[in-house]
Parts: sequence; structure tokens; C-alpha cells
Amino acid sequence: MQRCISAEWLKLRHSHIWLIMTALPAISVLIGSANYYMNQGVLHNGWYSLWTQASLFYGEFFLPVLIAICCAYVCRLEHLNKNWNMIMTAPVRIAYLFLAKLIVVAALVFLVQLFFALLYYGAGKLFGLTGAFPAETFGWIARGWLASVTISAVQLWLSLVIRSFAVPIGISICAALIGLGMYVAKLGMLFPHSLLTIGMGAISQDRLTQADTILFLTMNTLFLTAVSLIAVRRLKKKDVSA
Repeated sequence: MQRCISAEWLKLRHSHIWLIMTALPAISVLIGSANYYMNQGVLHNGWYSLWTQASLFYGEFFLPVLIAICCAYVCRLEHLNKNWNMIMTAPVRIAYLFLAKLIVVAALVFLVQLFFALLYYGAGKLFGLTGAFPAETFGWIARGWLASVTISAVQLWLSLVIRSFAVPIGISICAALIGLGMYVAKLGMLFPHSLLTIGMGAISQDRLTQADTILFLTMNTLFLTAVSLIAVRRLKKKDVSA
């Protein structure tokens, strides 16, 4: 497993994925900050109002797209020059190949989450927001990261099945829109992208009840486990012809 993870990191060392990881959160905060600045007359909740504006664009659109790009990129090399055939004959367990990619993407998204939180804090200070920094922010970031890992498993599965780099990203955009609709329909716990909306508090900053928190953790665990098992099973059972 350690060698698989190291190999995945080596593929990223000289890539341009870091530019996307910094640009998309920055754009999200810039758009959210501009909206907050232009609507200060009706947004009177300080830090919470700023979070609503920034996290709405970030959690609903930019983060799912960023996850899809990362997942497509870590699978890109395997789809070139029949590299899958070579990798599948390597003396490592098939499950490790998938889990190593998932761990690396999860680590990348964790860094993005921290960067977004830092940008949010900087924007709040720039606006001169008074009052204590919301303690709920740490919960939003953590739950958002957990939901992001679940979405990463889904996107990795798609990127393993689909050779195209762009198609899984397009599917992610569609899934984000479906997730928003599921959330509005009060069915957010039944769809991974809706779980991201709930976890990040992108639309509502109401504190989750204990029952909601347990359900949120349970659904993420179920989705993550099920999708990972499906992806690993496909790698084991279906011939690779990349």
C-alpha cells in the first residue's frame, strides 16, 4: 500500500494540479466576497453571511469539479499507452491500487479545504467583520471533507471505467445539479453531492442534530464502502483494455 501511495504522489510532483487546487477555492471566495460586498444591506449576520456566499459557489460547484479533475488526473496515466495492463500485473493487491488513489485524492481535498478556510478567514478580516470567528467552521470543513471523500470514490470509479478525461468531469457537474435538487426536495441524505451541501452548511447553517449527524456519518460510510467495493470488484473481474 505504501508503495502504491508513493507512486501516486510521484505522478503529481511535476503536474499542474496544484494550480487548479488553489485557483478554484480562490475564485469561489472572490465571487462570494463580491456578492457579500454588494449585498451588505441585507446580509447582517457577519461571518455566517459571508460563509453562505463563499461556500455556496465552492461547495455546490467548484469543489465537486475540483474533485472530478483530481480523480480523472490520477487515472489519466493508466489510460495511456496500455499502462493498465502493466499495472494490473504488478505484485500488489488490486484493492491497494484503488485505495491508494482514493487516499491521495482525499489528502489533496483536505489541503484544499484548509486553503478555503484560510481564504474565508482572510476575507472576513478584510471586510472588518466583528465578533468571534464561528466555531462551526471547523465542523463545516470536516464534514465537507468527509462528503468530498465519498464523492471522490464515485469519481474514481467513473474515471476507472471511462477513458475520457472530460466526461467524468461533465458527469460531476450534472451530479452537483442533481444534488442541489435532492437537497431542496429534502432528500439530501440519499445522494453523495447533497451530503456535501449538508456537511458544508452551504445553504443552511443550522446546527445538525445528533440524529442528523449520525445519519450523515452513516450515509457517507455506506456510499463510500459500496462504491469502493464496486470499483475494486470491477478491477478484479473485468479485463483492462486501456
